[in-house]
Amino acid sequence: MSADPPKRAVEVRRSARRRRTVSAYREGDRTVVLIPARMSEAEEQRWVGVMLDKLAAQESKRTFGDAELAERAERLSEQYFSGRARPRTVRWVTNQNTRWGSCTPAEGSIRLSHRIQGMPEYVVDYVLLHELAHLLVPGHGPDFWELLEAYPRTERARGYLEGVVAAERLPKVPAAREE
Repeated sequence: MSADPPKRAVEVRRSARRRRTVSAYREGDRTVVLIPARMSEAEEQRWVGVMLDKLAAQESKRTFGDAELAERAERLSEQYFSGRARPRTVRWVTNQNTRWGSCTPAEGSIRLSHRIQGMPEYVVDYVLLHELAHLLVPGHGPDFWELLEAYPRTERARGYLEGVVAAERLPKVPAAREE
């Protein structure tokens, strides 16, 4: 399985009125990049790459509220678990400083730590899927991990979270003083 998300179609629109600026935005399942008409093919290629990276960085920093989180959980359950995981509540919490998320299957509640807000969306999706899986399989046995295998970015998201934990444990080096 690929760890990369599906590629979006990119449409480049050239404009004679546009002189120096380049911009980009998402339009449905496409990315539209607006460039000056005089730009060479090489410049176009470079700018498309720059703008795709810029959009991805903006999207990875986007945070969403509890309502969007609940909608996201519903979509992910539908996509990866055939809609079988149905939480009653899904919300952000600020009292989880050692866990990324938690689930109480008896209540159907899922809580995600505020610490993952602003992390890449595939990481938030993984944590949400992890907690949704607990609604179907309470422990961390083979059946649980088999459910998560459906998400193609599980390994990558786990690596990201492990990196965050490792970075938090690094010794704090005092800033160098200028002389």
